[in-house]
Amino acid sequence: MNRSLGLLMFVSLLACSASLAAENRETVAVIGTGDMGDSFGPRLAALGYRVVYGSRNPGSDKVNALLERTGYDATATTQKEAARQADVVLLAIPWPAMETVAQNLGDLGGKVVIDMSWPPYDIAEDGYAQITLETSAAELIQGWNPDAMVAKAFLTVWSHVIDDPSSAGGPVSIPIASNYRYAKEKTGQIAADLGLHPVDAGPLRFSRNIESLTELGLVPWYQERDNLWNIYFQRSNFIACSGYGGDGADEEITSIVDAGDLAVMPSTQLSPKPCAN
Repeated sequence: MNRSLGLLMFVSLLACSASLAAENRETVAVIGTGDMGDSFGPRLAALGYRVVYGSRNPGSDKVNALLERTGYDATATTQKEAARQADVVLLAIPWPAMETVAQNLGDLGGKVVIDMSWPPYDIAEDGYAQITLETSAAELIQGWNPDAMVAKAFLTVWSHVIDDPSSAGGPVSIPIASNYRYAKEKTGQIAADLGLHPVDAGPLRFSRNIESLTELGLVPWYQERDNLWNIYFQRSNFIACSGYGGDGADEEITSIVDAGDLAVMPSTQLSPKPCAN
């Protein structure tokens, strides 16, 4: 074999490998191209995910500019078609538009659907936000799409932290609530890939607490303070080391239903110091 032919075959092999790698990449549909969608899309594409934007106007100048900025062969199509192509559907849509969009994405069976929306709210008489749902935005979305695996995440973080996690000046945690272990782990891996700290926040009904946590986190905003808060949960082995269980510790504790099947999150924090002897 002459040298030129060998080089040609090598280049062809590299191109074939690159093509197969691209085909095997996990596809994330970013539904919405606003403040959060245009932060997640470029970051995920740069991390190796195949990104398809779902937009009401996929051919608009705004979306074309976002595609150019995203690079990595990202594409844009309708919201329903983007969801059809995806392994993971990232809902970056505000309410009240979410109510229409989340009910018209087609068959989401077997897909991980990540809801990052701030739920419907009013401004109370005291001037602060007040969530108006009795359950949560994520639980509504799960009810509309019973065959999907819905996870609540990324609501507690601002878009500039997605753009550049170091801008927070320290670690930022992402609490993740879902009824599905797989959805928690998939969402947790995405959070870790983005340079954030995933935390298992229990079943999907605990998304009410995540949404309330954001309601609490917005207090400085309504107070017109200069600084807002980023959230960080820090590991602690106090109970394991001390044996302390608090009042009623001797009472029988009912085991949680997923006790033997807990989600395994990427290890993004240092472990606490070992218990002292």
